[in-house]
Amino acid sequence: MLKGFKDFLMRGNVVDLAVAVVIGTAFTAVVNAFVKVIMDLIGKFGDQTDFSSYKPGGVAVGAFITALITFLLVAAAVYFFVVVPMNAIAARRKRGVEPEPEAPSEEVMLLTEIRDTLRVR
Repeated sequence: MLKGFKDFLMRGNVVDLAVAVVIGTAFTAVVNAFVKVIMDLIGKFGDQTDFSSYKPGGVAVGAFITALITFLLVAAAVYFFVVVPMNAIAARRKRGVEPEPEAPSEEVMLLTEIRDTLRVR
């Protein structure tokens, strides 16, 4: 039973998932710090970093505005810190990819067919 559990834990998918969770948690801290810095900068202009108390006409839209700004900042951080670098890496890899090998000649195909036929007998 312990061997099966060990085999389960050592599967590539489980290890990859564990690494992704750890890195995702660390990245979340980075993104939250980034959002806090930007919100503080916004607060310098508007004299507040949290718009929760903003109620024009008695309607509490401040929490929505704060959540919207936070969402946009998180999306920007993910885009510029993850998506853009990954696209650049993919483009670099694509440039370095060798062209597809040419199809085998008729002679090679014929020899392969003869070899396969001889193996069957």
